[in-house]
Amino acid sequence: MLRSAITENGKVEGLPADDPRVTVFRGIPFAAPPVGENRWKAPQPCADWEGVRKCYSFGPISMQDQPGVEDDLYAREFHVDPDIAISEDSLYLNVWTGAKSTKDKLPVLVWIYGGAFQWGYTSEMEFNGERLARHGVIVVSIAYRLGVFGFLAHPDLVKEDDKHPTNFGLLDQKAGLEWVYRNIAAFGGDPENITYAGQSAGGASVTYAMAAGLPMVKKASIFSGLIRNPFYFDGIIRPKTMTEVMENGKQFISCLRCDTVDEARSLDAVTIRDAYFTFVKDHPRFVPCIDGVYVNGDPYEMLIEGSLPDIPMLTGYTKDEFTDKVPTQPGTDVTAIKAHVFEKGGINCFNVVENSVRTAVDAHRRNNKKAPMYTYVFGPDIPGYDSPGVFHSCDLWFFFETLQKCWRPYNGSHYELAKRMCDHWCNFIKTGDPNGIGYDGKQLPEWKPSDGIDPLVDEMMFS
Repeated sequence: MLRSAITENGKVEGLPADDPRVTVFRGIPFAAPPVGENRWKAPQPCADWEGVRKCYSFGPISMQDQPGVEDDLYAREFHVDPDIAISEDSLYLNVWTGAKSTKDKLPVLVWIYGGAFQWGYTSEMEFNGERLARHGVIVVSIAYRLGVFGFLAHPDLVKEDDKHPTNFGLLDQKAGLEWVYRNIAAFGGDPENITYAGQSAGGASVTYAMAAGLPMVKKASIFSGLIRNPFYFDGIIRPKTMTEVMENGKQFISCLRCDTVDEARSLDAVTIRDAYFTFVKDHPRFVPCIDGVYVNGDPYEMLIEGSLPDIPMLTGYTKDEFTDKVPTQPGTDVTAIKAHVFEKGGINCFNVVENSVRTAVDAHRRNNKKAPMYTYVFGPDIPGYDSPGVFHSCDLWFFFETLQKCWRPYNGSHYELAKRMCDHWCNFIKTGDPNGIGYDGKQLPEWKPSDGIDPLVDEMMFS
């Protein structure tokens, strides 16, 4: 087993995973800490180190709300450690590899977490890459800056660097992906066989990379990340204009009682974080915008127009996406629900991801794309006292085959489904086709590529 690797910045040492046939390297830096003068700048090169860097622990999570404080669905589902460190110094990645030699040239999955570009981290329990590594896939999860730290736009930043004026979180992802391309061979991976994948905002991030034409992306997996409805989600997923975000940025810097961005760099990160979460109570959040440099348009619309790269794609959604966002407690004002949801986005708010995926499939056919697109809908019964339905992101436990880490009382049929979904995904990562033989040596059920003529027939139903 490869327990150490020599990267461009120095030697790293990992640990055996629960399965000793897999080595996990946690907390490998891929860029300089984005602190001090590097705050609100494109990621800078990582410094070299002497000796062996022991990569045994996950790096700090990016600046955000303290995870797990609120007793909500997602905190219960995915949060791992109430004492996890939060820091601006967060640009680290993790590698799970089952390679025995640097000559193995295993296929590579690069994973981007979701969280509306405001929350999320690579140490979430469901993202453990060990099972995929057992299938012969190297898994890399990349951290990136969030919220105001990742997506502030301001006239001062344009003056400082008009080539990288904003979208720092997306640039972090790009830097991590480029690091993987340059270094993954040292972990036994094939830099020419990279699948870029993410869920929700992570899935949207994959489309941004595709729109930017990053050449190392050979295949894409987008889970619940194709969202077209412009009314719902308050613009979290869809890119805003540079003008909109710069105006918001000027107001935020003023709310810090600073005259310039450079002056705001002297404030500590917690002060900025806390001010931001007060600011967004009556201002838009900072999310990706069309900066005219890295982001030149809405990647979903570019997909519909047929201008994204023609590469194999695997995409889908859960049956009850976002219905957990509707208040259901006794005494809830039904009129308020109607005003917030139905009058803003219509009944299609509840199947917005489904409709967006099917629109994308139809566009794929109309644009005469040659690479296949595979689609799925995830719809098993999800157990638990909270009766959550098949909620946004619950399919991740299954694709990563990490059900045993979840508190829910999943049964044998759930575990069998997870094995099948992981098998399909690993086959796609390896070849661009989810069909073939599973880990147990048995033939998997056929998964036809979607042709857009009858999406209900083409979709793989996981239930």
